[in-house]
Amino acid sequence: MFSCRSGAALPLRGAVFALALASGFGAAPLVAREMPEAGAAAAAKKPNVVILATGGTIAGAGADAANSATYTAAKVPVDKLIAAVPQVNTIANVRGEQVFQIASESFTDAQLVQLGKRVSQLLKQDDVDGVVVTHGTDTLEETAFFLDLVVKSDKPIVVVGSMRPGTAISADGALNLLDAVTVAASKEAIGQGVTVTMNDYIQCGRDVNKRTNIVPSAFYSQWGPLGMVVEGKTYFFRSLTKRHNMSSEFDIDQIDSLPLVGIVYGSGNMIPGVYDAELQAGAKAIVNAGTGNGSVPGYLVDKLKDIRSKGAIVIRSSRVPDGFVLRNAEQPDDKYDWVVAHDLNPAKAKILAAVALTKTSDTKELQRIFWEY
Repeated sequence: MFSCRSGAALPLRGAVFALALASGFGAAPLVAREMPEAGAAAAAKKPNVVILATGGTIAGAGADAANSATYTAAKVPVDKLIAAVPQVNTIANVRGEQVFQIASESFTDAQLVQLGKRVSQLLKQDDVDGVVVTHGTDTLEETAFFLDLVVKSDKPIVVVGSMRPGTAISADGALNLLDAVTVAASKEAIGQGVTVTMNDYIQCGRDVNKRTNIVPSAFYSQWGPLGMVVEGKTYFFRSLTKRHNMSSEFDIDQIDSLPLVGIVYGSGNMIPGVYDAELQAGAKAIVNAGTGNGSVPGYLVDKLKDIRSKGAIVIRSSRVPDGFVLRNAEQPDDKYDWVVAHDLNPAKAKILAAVALTKTSDTKELQRIFWEY
């Protein structure tokens, strides 16, 4: 067995992974070999995990091993990612699919739906025990929350990325991928909802946010991680109490597209015309990423009231990373028929609003959904 912390595993974070992703992006010699009879027996006992690759930094490569922030994302195909971390084969029977090959800031709603449907299809198969989605970190938290809302399965879904390309001396992708497969293959992860496994931590896909852009410890939840992966073993310390996956009222099989939801970022001296532009683009809801407690400046209250009178939903969120927006504090939400995002940041409020609007546009129902999810 290979240990995440043992000396045998150390090259994964540097030389071996970099070699595999360098010229030619690695090759078959890194794949573990098994004797036919022994291999078949061992494979039958291991969980089956599918890695769905979408691109991002974890599939990136730079020109210099000293570069951890200067590189090209989404270059390495899924088969080379798997070949570069042969230890995953000691944990599970692993196979990969290349769904997209893009940087995650380029993700669209249509691609979210496509990915969600593929995850759902796979988890309905008896020969699939868990799914890992490799993803760029810029919108990773949005994809994780979306899958948490719409995929009707208790089987583990793990979203994973890296902050540094595999060619960097300090590459974090190999260990992150190994840990993600470990979680996806573990019985402890069943029913835990979508998780994000990076930097040794098992984070809740609903709660986690990217909080920095230059170090491996980029993902954080104000409510704390669900657990950790230590030396190849998963440890869970809390569970998600919000509705998710099997307890969700949403189903990706019933969603073919998402309504447009816009975000307007709060600051001093805001421009009312930005809201008009969102409506003209076809937004069915606007998330106001307000200051403080989702505050709305006095000179914009009438603008948001007008937006609501035209049928679009107004959702008060906050640009503040932690805490939550209180209903009827700062603004009389009941009076104006607005919705508050509770503890969801603007990006995640956008995801939930889009999913919820596929079923209802009633503000009381939408507020219930924001409380329950």
